[in-house]
Amino acid sequence: MLGLVQDWPLLCHKVLDHAAVQHARRRIVSYADGQMYQTNYGLLRSRALRVAQRLARQGMRAGDRAATLASSTARHMEVWYGATGIGAIYHPVNPRLFPDQLTFIINHAEDRVMFADPQYARLLEKICGQLPTIEQYIFLTNPENMPGTSLRNAIDYESWLAEADGDFAWSSLDENTAAGLSYTSGTTGRPKGVLYSHRSTVLLSLTINARDMYGFSARDVVMMVVPMYHANGWSWPFTGPMAGASLVLPGTRLDGASLYELIETHQVTISGGVPTVWQGLLHHLDRTGLPLRYLKRLFIGGAPPSRALLEAFQDRHAVEIINAWGMTEMGPTGSTCSLTPETQDLEGEDRIALQQRQGRAPFLVEMKLVDDAGEQLPWDDVATGNLRVRGPCIARRYFGMEEMDVLDAEGFFDTGDVARIDANGFMRITDRTKDLIKSGGEWISSVDLEDATLMHPAVSEAAAVAVAHPAWGERPLLAIVLKQGQTLSQPEILSHLSQRMPKWWLPDAVVFVDELPHTATGKIQKSAVRDRFRNFLLAPESSRDHI
Repeated sequence: MLGLVQDWPLLCHKVLDHAAVQHARRRIVSYADGQMYQTNYGLLRSRALRVAQRLARQGMRAGDRAATLASSTARHMEVWYGATGIGAIYHPVNPRLFPDQLTFIINHAEDRVMFADPQYARLLEKICGQLPTIEQYIFLTNPENMPGTSLRNAIDYESWLAEADGDFAWSSLDENTAAGLSYTSGTTGRPKGVLYSHRSTVLLSLTINARDMYGFSARDVVMMVVPMYHANGWSWPFTGPMAGASLVLPGTRLDGASLYELIETHQVTISGGVPTVWQGLLHHLDRTGLPLRYLKRLFIGGAPPSRALLEAFQDRHAVEIINAWGMTEMGPTGSTCSLTPETQDLEGEDRIALQQRQGRAPFLVEMKLVDDAGEQLPWDDVATGNLRVRGPCIARRYFGMEEMDVLDAEGFFDTGDVARIDANGFMRITDRTKDLIKSGGEWISSVDLEDATLMHPAVSEAAAVAVAHPAWGERPLLAIVLKQGQTLSQPEILSHLSQRMPKWWLPDAVVFVDELPHTATGKIQKSAVRDRFRNFLLAPESSRDHI
């Protein structure tokens, strides 16, 4: 026997419909074209309908992909909602990726249109000849700020949108229809696509809006510092409208002074992003002595907050810091480190240690720890094992790789992290199964760094490892063994690498050693290299030779 309730599909555009009815005049501040724009949920919905109408008019069909290469702005949100409103799929692309990765991702997704911020015109011109599926380039700007470009069928967004009047209705869709496509960072091989459905997007946005998660309300002003291209924007483009929160979309204004101005001018109460961004804000506060009068909660993702960051914001500025964790395959949120009755009275070192954990899973996320044999381990804060997760918002297969099953026999997804969990459900990641380097919330592949280094004729062996950094959390260090009789300097190897990878991937330090430690099977023992150089960048330069 089935329940006698309405069959009401969970669709992304219903989130915006709700916001436009219940919170139509709620303010949305967006920075683009070098200036501030103000809109609201009512206007955002009407413009998203025009996006849907315009896409449908030029032949975009359900299942087609629309790429976005853009920062967080109201126009970017309009594209997301407009695309999903006709059953098409929004595909945010990270502009920080190397051109080869961008080309692979766009081609693998078979994107038909590209929406981009004007500053990425030159980048797209360099790779457009390798993007056969892109039919049109639409720059998220107005005619006055349209870049001169050789890209085919290029047009500014406002002129393109003016060809639709908004007399249009959202498509009727099954809630399992695909809505968004995000790619992993590609640090252990080619990037892999994670295809979110309308149902999973709405469910995740609902569950992370619980008070012990992000807990937005209509009384909050939420600043979306995390870029929309980073892990589905943490789903904040849906959670914010769902709650009716006012939004501040900073675009590229992410330096400390700009963030402070935005927080104070718009009375921001909640924000979130990687630790590096908040280090910049903290430096500005320390330098100027200015107070934070409105900010109440700050969510940290990408890497755990440092002790210094926690103490500075909480003790000096009365801002609650909450560590959040997840991954692209999880939609992306998997846990937050909000306090419980058992932990709320912790003080000093114990409280700091807890807040640096990845935290507790919400409803709709299940976790388990297993050993190398797949046997489940206890939550006693002692047993350390492979972290696996399952739930209705977590990937079961990768886009374009449907033949590859990524779940275990019980339906759990292997996160690739090694962790332990205490009796209260607080999870702490202790290591990674892959030798990745996480710099400012972005992944760097140690394998790619090593491969590029080994292309130099003077290099015999190389090991790239993560070392602690006061601002970025981790940065790469490169240890090199030279071939007999060869010489090489740090500037020379950095120049070699700069031709093969993004600037921000380049190692902060290069050390030349006589030999590297090896395992019994002849592999370089990366754990030993990490242990030796873990605090290399934190040590005074005069003592680095002795590490």
